[in-house]
Amino acid sequence: MSSEEEAKLPPHVLIFPMPIQGHLNPMLNLAQLFCLSEFHVTFIVSDFIHRRLLNHTTVPETFARYPGFQFRALSDGLSDDHPRAGEKAMDIIPSVADVMGPLFKKMMIHEDLFASASRRRVTCIVADGLLGFAGDFAEKNGIPFVYFRTSGACSFWTYYCITELLEAHEIPFGGNGMDQLIKSVPGMEGFLRGRDLPSFCRVNNPNDPVLHNLKDLTRQTVRAHATILNTFEDLEGPITSQIRKHIPRLYTIGPLHTHLKSRLNEEMILSSSFWAEDRNCIDWLNGQPSKSVIYVSFGSLTVVTREQLFEFWHGLVNSGQRFLWAIRPDSIIGGENHNIPVELTEGTKERGYLVGWAPQEEVLNHQAVGGFLTHSGWNSTLESILAGVPMICWPYFADQMVNSRFVSEVWKIGLDMKDTCDTLTIENAIREVMGVRKNEFLERTEHMAKLARMAIREGGSSYCNLDDLIEFIKSLVI
Repeated sequence: MSSEEEAKLPPHVLIFPMPIQGHLNPMLNLAQLFCLSEFHVTFIVSDFIHRRLLNHTTVPETFARYPGFQFRALSDGLSDDHPRAGEKAMDIIPSVADVMGPLFKKMMIHEDLFASASRRRVTCIVADGLLGFAGDFAEKNGIPFVYFRTSGACSFWTYYCITELLEAHEIPFGGNGMDQLIKSVPGMEGFLRGRDLPSFCRVNNPNDPVLHNLKDLTRQTVRAHATILNTFEDLEGPITSQIRKHIPRLYTIGPLHTHLKSRLNEEMILSSSFWAEDRNCIDWLNGQPSKSVIYVSFGSLTVVTREQLFEFWHGLVNSGQRFLWAIRPDSIIGGENHNIPVELTEGTKERGYLVGWAPQEEVLNHQAVGGFLTHSGWNSTLESILAGVPMICWPYFADQMVNSRFVSEVWKIGLDMKDTCDTLTIENAIREVMGVRKNEFLERTEHMAKLARMAIREGGSSYCNLDDLIEFIKSLVI
């Protein structure tokens, strides 16, 4: 290809997410937004995820509309029967670095950065912030790169401050330290406790290798040409202002799932779930009164014991509230329990509906749903905010601990019951959100939803930031 021919070609962006459901979804949304800007996009996925996308989602047909888009699949180093959930979820990080990383580098070199007769070599790499090797490759080969941190600003900032937390001896926080206020995370001094730090901070050894790996991965974000966050300024402005002291070129372009729909000017939902969605629950919701149902889902990685399962179940039934519960097939440690107490069976027949997996965004936006019992994953938190649905937070690990504290104490759009799992606590939380304080929570969530929608409209902060990001990538074309 001549230089004149290449000059006419659009930018070519390579997008590389960590192969985890919660990291994949926002980066797929970003990929489609880039396609709408007529960029060429190469999207790296694991073999495991690629098969799931082909089997259970609308992703292949969605991206078939864009001739400049292509998938490339690589092994993530884990066997097909690896659970990829619960305590085993973290196995993916070293496996991706040790197996997927070298395969990625080899493929990039072998395919000449994916150049072809109709596609220029990769202009820019947009990599998950946990993929340090992608930044190493980009630096070595002179390729501009951007990190995408798929968590919220609040959790990213706590990870960024791990160095200061260690120096101040606020980690480890043994004994009664779980409820001590943390002073070494600027902007959070008045409300962040030890128990609200990311779960990886709950260590006895200050030299814990996982903690230091996450610290180092976060600190090296500054070397990227820019950083993307899936959030909006009216939600996390005080925290993004702290981050910009260290990372000036920070693009807050969320909530991406709704930003994409706004740019498409249609209400389609990009389904990228790893499990088949049971749409019968929508028919059930259609028959329920407005704001009467609490939706329960703990995401793609959380696992519960049988004892925890029954505590939640008793709490839901005893609350007297209608409920829709998505119980992922692999989410119960030890498998399903067939000895279900009769009061739970009868209570569920009367007021509940159980599914293996639900079309979550559609469920949250259904007029029958008035509350969300959630694991506080960032995607779920944003989806709930956009839908104007108050939350009851039961965080499981990682950034979820920080998110739940912000939901309850900063944004005041729900309750945080981390580190507890008993019937009475669950029952009381449901009654408080769905009854006693229902109007209070709904008023605040509806206000926050309005701010989110304003952010992605033309002239809004996220809308303008995405335009600036697109222009920045265009400027990288040589």
